Amino acid sequence: MSRDPQDQEQQPDAPPSHGDDYIAPAPRISAQAFCETQATAATVRSAAEDRRLTKAHLSVHMGGIAAAIEAYHKAPTPNVIILETQAQTDILAGLDELASVCDPGTRVIVIGSANDLAPYRELVRRGVNDYVIGPVQVIDVVRSICSLFSASEAVTVGRMIAVIGAKGGVGASTVAHNVAWAIARDLAMDSVVIDLDLAFGTAGLDYNQDPLQGIANAVFSPEKLDSSYMERLLAKCGDNLSLLAAPAALDQVYDFGADAFDSIFDTLRMTTPCIVLDVPHQWTAWTRRALVGADDILIVAEPDLANMRNTKNMMNMLKSARPNDRPPQYCLNQIGMAKRPEIELKAFAKTVESQPIATIAFDSKTFGHAANNGQMIAEVDDSHRAAKTFLQIARRLTGRPEPKKARGAFLQPILGKLRGQRGAA
Repeated sequence: MSRDPQDQEQQPDAPPSHGDDYIAPAPRISAQAFCETQATAATVRSAAEDRRLTKAHLSVHMGGIAAAIEAYHKAPTPNVIILETQAQTDILAGLDELASVCDPGTRVIVIGSANDLAPYRELVRRGVNDYVIGPVQVIDVVRSICSLFSASEAVTVGRMIAVIGAKGGVGASTVAHNVAWAIARDLAMDSVVIDLDLAFGTAGLDYNQDPLQGIANAVFSPEKLDSSYMERLLAKCGDNLSLLAAPAALDQVYDFGADAFDSIFDTLRMTTPCIVLDVPHQWTAWTRRALVGADDILIVAEPDLANMRNTKNMMNMLKSARPNDRPPQYCLNQIGMAKRPEIELKAFAKTVESQPIATIAFDSKTFGHAANNGQMIAEVDDSHRAAKTFLQIARRLTGRPEPKKARGAFLQPILGKLRGQRGAA
Protein backbone atom coordinates (compact mmCIF):
# COMPACT_ATOMS: atom_id res chain seq x y z
CA MET A 1 0.00 0.00 0.00
CA SER A 2 1.52 3.31 -1.09
CA ARG A 3 0.97 6.97 0.27
CA ASP A 4 -27.23 37.95 -43.98
CA PRO A 5 -27.67 34.29 -44.19
CA GLN A 6 -25.27 34.77 -41.38
CA ASP A 7 -28.09 36.36 -39.37
CA GLN A 8 -29.68 32.90 -39.21
CA GLU A 9 -26.64 31.57 -37.47
CA GLN A 10 -27.19 30.50 -33.88
CA GLN A 11 -24.47 30.74 -31.30
CA PRO A 12 -24.05 27.68 -29.09
CA ASP A 13 -25.98 27.53 -25.85
CA ALA A 14 -24.15 28.11 -22.60
CA PRO A 15 -22.36 25.04 -21.27
CA PRO A 16 -24.39 22.76 -19.00
CA SER A 17 -24.56 23.74 -15.38
CA HIS A 18 -22.49 20.75 -14.27
CA GLY A 19 -19.47 22.29 -16.00
CA ASP A 20 -16.58 20.39 -17.44
CA ASP A 21 -16.42 16.91 -15.94
CA TYR A 22 -13.71 15.39 -18.09
CA ILE A 23 -12.47 12.03 -16.81
CA ALA A 24 -9.37 10.63 -18.46
CA PRO A 25 -9.51 6.89 -19.21
CA ALA A 26 -7.59 4.51 -16.99
CA PRO A 27 -4.54 2.64 -18.31
CA ARG A 28 -4.20 -1.16 -18.33
CA ILE A 29 -4.56 -2.00 -14.66
CA SER A 30 -6.02 -4.68 -12.43
CA ALA A 31 -8.51 -3.69 -9.74
CA GLN A 32 -10.42 -5.69 -7.16
CA ALA A 33 -13.36 -4.48 -5.10
CA PHE A 34 -14.38 -5.97 -1.76
CA CYS A 35 -17.92 -4.88 -0.97
CA GLU A 36 -20.17 -5.30 2.04
CA THR A 37 -23.49 -4.56 0.33
CA GLN A 38 -25.03 -5.95 -2.83
CA ALA A 39 -25.99 -2.45 -3.96
CA THR A 40 -22.37 -1.29 -3.99
CA ALA A 41 -21.25 -4.51 -5.67
CA ALA A 42 -23.79 -3.98 -8.45
CA THR A 43 -22.63 -0.37 -8.90
CA VAL A 44 -18.97 -1.40 -9.20
CA ARG A 45 -19.88 -4.11 -11.75
CA SER A 46 -21.69 -1.47 -13.82
CA ALA A 47 -18.66 0.81 -13.57
CA ALA A 48 -16.48 -1.97 -14.99
CA GLU A 49 -18.46 -1.68 -18.24
CA ASP A 50 -17.79 2.04 -18.64
CA ARG A 51 -15.69 2.94 -21.72
CA ARG A 52 -13.03 4.62 -19.57
CA LEU A 53 -12.33 1.35 -17.80
CA THR A 54 -12.22 -0.86 -20.89
CA LYS A 55 -8.51 -1.50 -20.39
CA ALA A 56 -8.87 -2.16 -16.68
CA HIS A 57 -9.65 -5.61 -15.32
CA LEU A 58 -12.07 -4.98 -12.46
CA SER A 59 -13.44 -7.86 -10.38
CA VAL A 60 -15.94 -7.68 -7.51
CA HIS A 61 -15.96 -9.74 -4.31
CA MET A 62 -18.03 -9.65 -1.15
CA GLY A 63 -16.81 -9.55 2.44
CA GLY A 64 -15.26 -6.10 2.77
CA ILE A 65 -11.83 -5.51 4.24
CA ALA A 66 -11.78 -8.84 6.10
CA ALA A 67 -12.14 -10.75 2.83
CA ALA A 68 -9.42 -8.60 1.24
CA ILE A 69 -6.96 -9.37 4.03
CA GLU A 70 -7.66 -13.10 3.75
CA ALA A 71 -7.32 -13.04 -0.05
CA TYR A 72 -3.99 -11.20 -0.09
CA HIS A 73 -2.40 -13.52 2.41
CA LYS A 74 -2.40 -16.01 -0.46
CA ALA A 75 -2.27 -13.90 -3.64
CA PRO A 76 -0.46 -10.80 -4.91
CA THR A 77 -2.33 -7.52 -4.72
CA PRO A 78 -3.64 -5.73 -7.83
CA ASN A 79 -2.91 -2.16 -8.89
CA VAL A 80 -6.06 -0.90 -7.16
CA ILE A 81 -8.05 -2.20 -4.19
CA ILE A 82 -11.55 -0.87 -3.53
CA LEU A 83 -12.85 -1.44 0.00
CA GLU A 84 -16.38 -0.82 1.23
CA THR A 85 -16.64 -0.29 4.96
CA GLN A 86 -19.64 0.08 7.24
CA ALA A 87 -19.70 2.49 10.19
CA GLN A 88 -19.26 -0.27 12.76
CA THR A 89 -16.11 -1.61 11.05
CA ASP A 90 -12.74 -0.74 12.60
CA ILE A 91 -11.32 0.46 9.30
CA LEU A 92 -8.06 1.77 10.77
CA ALA A 93 -7.14 -1.55 12.33
CA GLY A 94 -8.14 -3.30 9.11
CA LEU A 95 -5.94 -1.01 7.01
CA ASP A 96 -2.99 -1.65 9.29
CA GLU A 97 -3.40 -5.39 8.80
CA LEU A 98 -3.98 -4.99 5.06
CA ALA A 99 -0.77 -2.99 4.74
CA SER A 100 1.19 -5.99 6.01
CA VAL A 101 0.04 -8.13 3.05
CA CYS A 102 -0.08 -5.47 0.32
CA ASP A 103 2.55 -5.10 -2.37
CA PRO A 104 4.32 -1.70 -2.68
CA GLY A 105 2.57 0.61 -5.13
CA THR A 106 -0.94 -0.76 -4.61
CA ARG A 107 -3.50 2.04 -4.45
CA VAL A 108 -6.50 1.92 -2.16
CA ILE A 109 -9.97 3.46 -2.50
CA VAL A 110 -12.32 3.33 0.49
CA ILE A 111 -16.08 3.59 0.10
CA GLY A 112 -17.35 4.67 3.50
CA SER A 113 -20.48 6.15 5.03
CA ALA A 114 -21.43 9.47 6.52
CA ASN A 115 -21.27 7.87 9.97
CA ASP A 116 -17.64 6.75 9.70
CA LEU A 117 -15.66 7.61 12.80
CA ALA A 118 -12.17 7.41 11.29
CA PRO A 119 -10.73 10.87 10.50
CA TYR A 120 -9.75 11.36 6.88
CA ARG A 121 -6.18 12.29 7.81
CA GLU A 122 -5.79 8.93 9.56
CA LEU A 123 -6.98 7.14 6.42
CA VAL A 124 -4.45 9.05 4.32
CA ARG A 125 -1.71 8.28 6.84
CA ARG A 126 -2.42 4.59 6.34
CA GLY A 127 -2.10 4.84 2.58
CA VAL A 128 -5.67 5.41 1.38
CA ASN A 129 -5.53 7.22 -1.97
CA ASP A 130 -9.20 8.18 -2.21
CA TYR A 131 -12.20 8.16 0.10
CA VAL A 132 -15.76 8.23 -1.24
CA ILE A 133 -18.88 8.53 0.89
CA GLY A 134 -21.56 6.03 -0.08
CA PRO A 135 -24.00 5.25 -1.49
CA VAL A 136 -21.93 5.62 -4.64
CA GLN A 137 -23.03 6.06 -8.23
CA VAL A 138 -21.36 4.45 -11.24
CA ILE A 139 -19.66 7.69 -12.24
CA ASP A 140 -18.21 8.06 -8.71
CA VAL A 141 -16.43 4.72 -9.03
CA VAL A 142 -15.19 5.53 -12.55
CA ARG A 143 -13.91 8.95 -11.51
CA SER A 144 -12.18 7.61 -8.41
CA ILE A 145 -10.28 4.87 -10.26
CA CYS A 146 -9.32 7.02 -13.25
CA SER A 147 -8.19 9.98 -11.15
CA LEU A 148 -5.64 7.79 -9.36
CA PHE A 149 -3.64 7.68 -12.57
CA SER A 150 -4.42 10.90 -14.45
CA ALA A 151 -3.73 13.02 -11.36
CA SER A 152 -0.70 11.20 -10.00
CA GLU A 153 1.30 10.35 -13.10
CA ALA A 154 3.39 12.98 -14.91
CA VAL A 155 1.72 12.04 -18.18
CA THR A 156 -0.64 13.98 -20.41
CA VAL A 157 -3.95 12.23 -21.01
CA GLY A 158 -5.45 14.02 -23.96
CA ARG A 159 -9.12 14.72 -24.54
CA MET A 160 -10.46 13.10 -27.71
CA ILE A 161 -13.23 14.79 -29.71
CA ALA A 162 -14.95 12.90 -32.54
CA VAL A 163 -16.78 14.75 -35.34
CA ILE A 164 -18.98 12.84 -37.78
CA GLY A 165 -21.66 13.72 -40.31
CA ALA A 166 -25.20 12.47 -39.95
CA LYS A 167 -25.09 12.01 -43.72
CA GLY A 168 -22.46 12.29 -46.41
CA GLY A 169 -21.74 15.76 -47.78
CA VAL A 170 -23.03 17.77 -44.80
CA GLY A 171 -19.70 19.50 -44.21
CA ALA A 172 -18.62 17.53 -41.13
CA SER A 173 -14.95 17.62 -42.15
CA THR A 174 -15.09 21.38 -42.67
CA VAL A 175 -16.59 21.81 -39.21
CA ALA A 176 -14.03 19.44 -37.65
CA HIS A 177 -11.07 21.23 -39.22
CA ASN A 178 -12.29 24.72 -38.32
CA VAL A 179 -13.12 23.73 -34.75
CA ALA A 180 -9.67 22.15 -34.36
CA TRP A 181 -8.13 25.36 -35.71
CA ALA A 182 -10.04 27.38 -33.10
CA ILE A 183 -8.95 25.02 -30.31
CA ALA A 184 -5.32 25.39 -31.32
CA ARG A 185 -5.19 29.08 -32.23
CA ASP A 186 -7.75 30.73 -29.97
CA LEU A 187 -7.70 28.39 -26.97
CA ALA A 188 -3.93 27.78 -27.27
CA MET A 189 -4.25 24.03 -26.77
CA ASP A 190 -1.77 21.74 -28.50
CA SER A 191 -3.98 19.73 -30.82
CA VAL A 192 -3.81 17.04 -33.47
CA VAL A 193 -6.37 16.45 -36.22
CA ILE A 194 -6.61 12.83 -37.38
CA ASP A 195 -8.19 12.36 -40.79
CA LEU A 196 -9.74 8.89 -40.62
CA ASP A 197 -11.11 8.92 -44.18
CA LEU A 198 -8.06 7.24 -45.66
CA ALA A 199 -9.43 7.05 -49.20
CA PHE A 200 -11.07 10.47 -49.59
CA GLY A 201 -9.91 12.63 -46.68
CA THR A 202 -9.76 16.39 -47.19
CA ALA A 203 -7.81 17.57 -44.13
CA GLY A 204 -4.59 17.87 -46.14
CA LEU A 205 -6.37 20.07 -48.69
CA ASP A 206 -8.13 22.20 -46.08
CA TYR A 207 -4.90 22.90 -44.21
CA ASN A 208 -2.88 23.29 -47.45
CA GLN A 209 -0.61 20.38 -46.53
CA ASP A 210 0.77 17.56 -48.66
CA PRO A 211 2.69 15.35 -46.21
CA LEU A 212 4.41 12.22 -47.46
CA GLN A 213 3.44 10.31 -44.31
CA GLY A 214 0.35 10.13 -42.18
CA ILE A 215 -2.30 7.91 -40.66
CA ALA A 216 -1.71 5.07 -43.13
CA ASN A 217 1.92 4.68 -42.01
CA ALA A 218 0.77 4.36 -38.41
CA VAL A 219 -2.12 1.97 -38.93
CA PHE A 220 -0.14 -0.35 -41.21
CA SER A 221 2.94 -0.38 -38.95
CA PRO A 222 1.58 -0.95 -35.44
CA GLU A 223 4.87 -2.50 -34.32
CA LYS A 224 6.64 0.88 -34.74
CA LEU A 225 4.19 2.94 -32.72
CA ASP A 226 5.66 5.11 -30.03
CA SER A 227 5.63 8.82 -29.30
CA SER A 228 8.72 9.63 -31.36
CA TYR A 229 7.45 7.71 -34.39
CA MET A 230 4.07 9.42 -34.21
CA GLU A 231 5.79 12.79 -33.96
CA ARG A 232 7.56 12.15 -37.25
CA LEU A 233 4.26 11.40 -38.98
CA LEU A 234 2.61 14.66 -37.98
CA ALA A 235 2.45 17.62 -40.35
CA LYS A 236 2.71 21.03 -38.68
CA CYS A 237 -0.26 23.30 -39.48
CA GLY A 238 0.35 26.04 -36.94
CA ASP A 239 1.99 26.83 -33.62
CA ASN A 240 -0.34 24.50 -31.71
CA LEU A 241 -1.91 22.41 -34.47
CA SER A 242 -0.63 19.27 -36.19
CA LEU A 243 -2.22 16.93 -38.71
CA LEU A 244 -2.15 13.18 -39.12
CA ALA A 245 -3.22 13.21 -42.75
CA ALA A 246 -4.99 10.59 -44.83
CA PRO A 247 -3.26 9.37 -48.00
CA ALA A 248 -6.42 10.04 -50.07
CA ALA A 249 -5.22 7.38 -52.52
CA LEU A 250 -7.06 4.45 -54.05
CA ASP A 251 -4.15 2.09 -54.68
CA GLN A 252 -5.44 -0.19 -51.93
CA VAL A 253 -8.61 -0.84 -49.95
CA TYR A 254 -8.86 0.20 -46.32
CA ASP A 255 -10.58 -2.55 -44.37
CA PHE A 256 -9.81 -2.42 -40.65
CA GLY A 257 -10.70 -4.36 -37.54
CA ALA A 258 -12.50 -2.78 -34.61
CA ASP A 259 -9.31 -2.01 -32.67
CA ALA A 260 -7.10 -0.97 -35.60
CA PHE A 261 -6.71 2.63 -34.39
CA ASP A 262 -6.59 2.03 -30.63
CA SER A 263 -2.82 2.11 -30.31
CA ILE A 264 -2.63 5.30 -32.40
CA PHE A 265 -5.15 7.06 -30.18
CA ASP A 266 -3.46 5.81 -27.02
CA THR A 267 -0.02 6.96 -28.16
CA LEU A 268 -1.21 10.45 -29.08
CA ARG A 269 -3.20 10.80 -25.85
CA MET A 270 0.07 10.54 -23.94
CA THR A 271 1.54 13.64 -25.56
CA THR A 272 -1.33 15.75 -26.91
CA PRO A 273 -3.88 17.67 -24.81
CA CYS A 274 -6.56 17.60 -27.53
CA ILE A 275 -7.19 15.20 -30.40
CA VAL A 276 -9.90 15.87 -33.01
CA LEU A 277 -11.06 12.86 -35.00
CA ASP A 278 -12.49 13.56 -38.45
CA VAL A 279 -14.63 10.41 -38.70
CA PRO A 280 -15.97 9.47 -42.16
CA HIS A 281 -19.68 8.86 -42.65
CA GLN A 282 -19.72 5.07 -42.55
CA TRP A 283 -20.84 2.51 -40.00
CA THR A 284 -18.18 -0.07 -39.26
CA ALA A 285 -16.81 -1.69 -36.12
CA TRP A 286 -13.92 0.76 -35.96
CA THR A 287 -15.95 3.93 -36.56
CA ARG A 288 -18.41 2.89 -33.86
CA ARG A 289 -15.52 2.14 -31.52
CA ALA A 290 -13.91 5.51 -32.24
CA LEU A 291 -17.15 7.33 -31.46
CA VAL A 292 -17.95 5.38 -28.30
CA GLY A 293 -14.36 5.80 -27.07
CA ALA A 294 -14.24 9.57 -27.61
CA ASP A 295 -14.63 11.96 -24.71
CA ASP A 296 -16.97 14.25 -26.64
CA ILE A 297 -18.91 13.74 -29.87
CA LEU A 298 -20.22 16.28 -32.38
CA ILE A 299 -22.68 15.18 -35.06
CA VAL A 300 -22.99 17.54 -38.01
CA ALA A 301 -26.32 17.54 -39.85
CA GLU A 302 -28.34 19.45 -42.40
CA PRO A 303 -32.04 20.28 -41.85
CA ASP A 304 -33.65 17.52 -43.93
CA LEU A 305 -35.50 14.30 -43.18
CA ALA A 306 -32.63 11.83 -43.68
CA ASN A 307 -30.29 13.90 -41.50
CA MET A 308 -32.94 14.18 -38.80
CA ARG A 309 -33.52 10.42 -38.75
CA ASN A 310 -29.80 9.62 -38.75
CA THR A 311 -29.03 12.17 -36.05
CA LYS A 312 -31.71 10.73 -33.78
CA ASN A 313 -30.53 7.15 -34.38
CA MET A 314 -26.89 8.03 -33.76
CA MET A 315 -27.62 10.00 -30.61
CA ASN A 316 -29.82 7.25 -29.18
CA MET A 317 -27.21 4.59 -29.87
CA LEU A 318 -24.35 6.66 -28.43
CA LYS A 319 -26.31 7.58 -25.31
CA SER A 320 -27.04 3.92 -24.73
CA ALA A 321 -23.41 2.89 -25.29
CA ARG A 322 -22.08 5.73 -23.07
CA PRO A 323 -24.55 5.94 -20.14
CA ASN A 324 -22.08 7.68 -17.82
CA ASP A 325 -20.87 10.31 -20.33
CA ARG A 326 -22.25 13.61 -21.41
CA PRO A 327 -24.63 13.01 -24.32
CA PRO A 328 -23.36 13.63 -27.85
CA GLN A 329 -23.90 17.12 -29.27
CA TYR A 330 -25.06 18.09 -32.74
CA CYS A 331 -24.99 21.19 -34.89
CA LEU A 332 -26.94 22.12 -38.01
CA ASN A 333 -24.87 23.18 -40.99
CA GLN A 334 -25.62 24.96 -44.28
CA ILE A 335 -28.83 26.56 -43.02
CA GLY A 336 -30.72 28.78 -45.45
CA MET A 337 -29.62 27.27 -48.75
CA ALA A 338 -31.56 29.00 -51.55
CA LYS A 339 -34.57 27.11 -52.98
CA ARG A 340 -34.03 24.11 -50.69
CA PRO A 341 -36.94 23.06 -48.47
CA GLU A 342 -35.74 22.71 -44.87
CA ILE A 343 -37.13 21.22 -41.70
CA GLU A 344 -37.60 23.96 -39.14
CA LEU A 345 -35.17 24.06 -36.25
CA LYS A 346 -37.96 23.62 -33.71
CA ALA A 347 -39.26 20.46 -35.41
CA PHE A 348 -35.76 19.04 -35.85
CA ALA A 349 -34.92 19.61 -32.18
CA LYS A 350 -38.24 18.12 -31.03
CA THR A 351 -37.62 14.91 -32.99
CA VAL A 352 -34.01 14.59 -31.86
CA GLU A 353 -35.08 15.55 -28.31
CA SER A 354 -32.32 18.10 -27.81
CA GLN A 355 -31.29 21.49 -29.10
CA PRO A 356 -28.34 21.92 -31.49
CA ILE A 357 -25.34 23.59 -29.91
CA ALA A 358 -25.01 25.78 -33.01
CA THR A 359 -26.42 26.49 -36.45
CA ILE A 360 -24.16 27.55 -39.31
CA ALA A 361 -25.62 29.52 -42.20
CA PHE A 362 -25.07 28.52 -45.81
CA ASP A 363 -22.42 30.76 -47.36
CA SER A 364 -21.04 29.18 -50.51
CA LYS A 365 -18.82 32.13 -51.37
CA THR A 366 -16.83 32.28 -48.11
CA PHE A 367 -16.68 28.53 -47.52
CA GLY A 368 -15.86 27.82 -51.15
CA HIS A 369 -13.10 30.42 -51.19
CA ALA A 370 -11.59 28.94 -48.01
CA ALA A 371 -11.75 25.38 -49.34
CA ASN A 372 -10.19 26.21 -52.70
CA ASN A 373 -7.34 28.13 -51.06
CA GLY A 374 -6.57 25.66 -48.28
CA GLN A 375 -7.63 28.08 -45.55
CA MET A 376 -9.84 28.15 -42.49
CA ILE A 377 -12.80 30.50 -42.30
CA ALA A 378 -11.01 32.57 -39.65
CA GLU A 379 -8.10 33.04 -42.06
CA VAL A 380 -10.39 34.29 -44.80
CA ASP A 381 -12.45 36.54 -42.52
CA ASP A 382 -11.77 36.50 -38.78
CA SER A 383 -14.93 38.50 -38.12
CA HIS A 384 -17.19 36.09 -40.03
CA ARG A 385 -20.07 34.75 -37.95
CA ALA A 386 -19.07 31.18 -38.75
CA ALA A 387 -15.56 31.76 -37.36
CA LYS A 388 -17.09 32.95 -34.10
CA THR A 389 -19.42 29.97 -34.06
CA PHE A 390 -16.53 27.54 -34.53
CA LEU A 391 -14.80 29.13 -31.54
CA GLN A 392 -17.93 28.76 -29.44
CA ILE A 393 -18.23 25.09 -30.45
CA ALA A 394 -14.56 24.63 -29.56
CA ARG A 395 -15.17 26.09 -26.11
CA ARG A 396 -18.19 23.88 -25.60
CA LEU A 397 -16.40 20.68 -26.61
CA THR A 398 -13.25 21.38 -24.59
CA GLY A 399 -15.02 22.72 -21.52
CA ARG A 400 -13.29 26.08 -21.80
CA PRO A 401 -15.74 28.78 -20.65
CA GLU A 402 -16.16 32.13 -22.33
CA PRO A 403 -13.83 34.62 -20.61
CA LYS A 404 -15.72 37.03 -18.40
CA LYS A 405 -15.65 40.64 -19.47
CA ALA A 406 -14.20 43.07 -16.98
CA ARG A 407 -16.75 45.17 -15.13
CA GLY A 408 -17.50 48.33 -17.04
CA ALA A 409 -15.94 46.99 -20.22
CA PHE A 410 -19.08 47.86 -22.19
CA LEU A 411 -18.51 51.52 -21.31
CA GLN A 412 -14.96 51.63 -22.65
CA PRO A 413 -15.88 52.81 -26.19
CA ILE A 414 -17.97 55.68 -24.77
CA LEU A 415 -15.32 56.64 -22.24
CA GLY A 416 -12.69 56.59 -24.97
CA LYS A 417 -14.67 59.04 -27.09
CA LEU A 418 -15.17 61.34 -24.13
CA ARG A 419 -11.45 61.34 -23.38
CA GLY A 420 -10.75 62.14 -27.04
CA GLN A 421 -13.15 65.06 -26.98
CA ARG A 422 -11.56 66.44 -23.81
CA GLY A 423 -8.11 66.16 -25.33
CA ALA A 424 -9.22 68.02 -28.43
CA ALA A 425 -10.72 70.79 -26.29
